[in-house]
Amino acid sequence: MKIVFTFLNIIIIFGMTMTSASFAQESNANAGSAYIVSYFEVNPQNSLLVVKLLKQLSLQSSKEKGNQRFEVLQQMDRPDHFAVLEAWISQDALTAHQNLISTTNFKENLKPLLRSTYDERPHTALEVGPVSLNQKNKNDLYAITHVDIVPTLKEQGVTLVKNITKVSRGDFGQSRYEALTQNSRPNHMTIVEIWSSKASNDAHQISEHKKEFRASLSTMSGSLYDERFYKLLQ
Repeated sequence: MKIVFTFLNIIIIFGMTMTSASFAQESNANAGSAYIVSYFEVNPQNSLLVVKLLKQLSLQSSKEKGNQRFEVLQQMDRPDHFAVLEAWISQDALTAHQNLISTTNFKENLKPLLRSTYDERPHTALEVGPVSLNQKNKNDLYAITHVDIVPTLKEQGVTLVKNITKVSRGDFGQSRYEALTQNSRPNHMTIVEIWSSKASNDAHQISEHKKEFRASLSTMSGSLYDERFYKLLQ
């Protein structure tokens, strides 16, 4: 009987070790990933044409080698405002994409339609889960929040953003909650959320952890709270 128990204990410990290793491997699988978050505004009369151009770009880019995600978004309350979320397996894969004629043509075709610059911001992972490969649901609600921390409080701000990201992953209706850091300004971070419905996001907004996050952030933020809601185009 003692031998049986010992054998079972070995199996349990082995299983726990493999699970932990698997989880760590899964969590670190995107450690070298390159992220881009882009924003731009167009002349209102050009919005439909821009939607078409973005859908074509997304369709092409999603098939490229090294692409993990390519999502093109339209702001809910301002349909002439757009965002693009990209995740690439490496910086080399991102660079290859940016040098493709389909990418450069898109930006050239977009130029005369813009009323602002194409604001492209390279990021690295701060607190992200496993990258779902191009899994999209057109009914999802996207929220993108720009977090600007006073430089002297950067470390506290980073901890705050990482904590809200981890805790919020357990909220009902949430399918992605990740935090990224801007490459050129490490005190600037981007939080990307995906919710199954407005109701699930509303519940998150009034949760204690979100309210505590907002309260703490207000004491260390260098700008107004900037959260924007989008729908998925492609």
